[in-house]
Amino acid sequence: MRILLLLNFIVLYSNINAQETSLVKQARVKSKSYQLLLNTLLKHSVTEIEVSELASRIDQYVLLDSRELKEYEVSHLQGAKWVGYDNFNIQNLKYLDKDCPIVCYCSVGYRSEKICEKLKANGFNNVSNLYGSIFEWANSGYPLYDSEEKLTNKVHGFSKLWGKYMNNKTYKKVYN
Repeated sequence: MRILLLLNFIVLYSNINAQETSLVKQARVKSKSYQLLLNTLLKHSVTEIEVSELASRIDQYVLLDSRELKEYEVSHLQGAKWVGYDNFNIQNLKYLDKDCPIVCYCSVGYRSEKICEKLKANGFNNVSNLYGSIFEWANSGYPLYDSEEKLTNKVHGFSKLWGKYMNNKTYKKVYN
């Protein structure tokens, strides 16, 4: 009898967990090929936020750009702070409250996911990775700003291989 009760409990608990898991929304991008790339490239080790959600509440977040400086200077999200990737230094963010909501982004989301992991390891509690990052932001038609904080139609494509995932024709890809 105890074994039967235990088995019933396990089945019931498994069904509850399966239902809860299915309620968690998987972040998505519009392009199927881009979605496949992101599913293989990213570990999904941190919270992810979709571009539409960020765009609707952008003023509620500290934005951190984890690309290289030359990429950031071509274009970035309005108000984003450049933190880099290769030369990222957590000490440059000591002014931030560890509970403030932060969104990191890069070209596709790989570098920003790694920066999010570093932030979390250093006690930041409210960190998200922009799913699809600046390429998906541009693909969705959201505005980008240059080094003088003026609207721009340019996006740094990182490389021709990666740039193919930024496919909004109103934006010009730059490779320098």
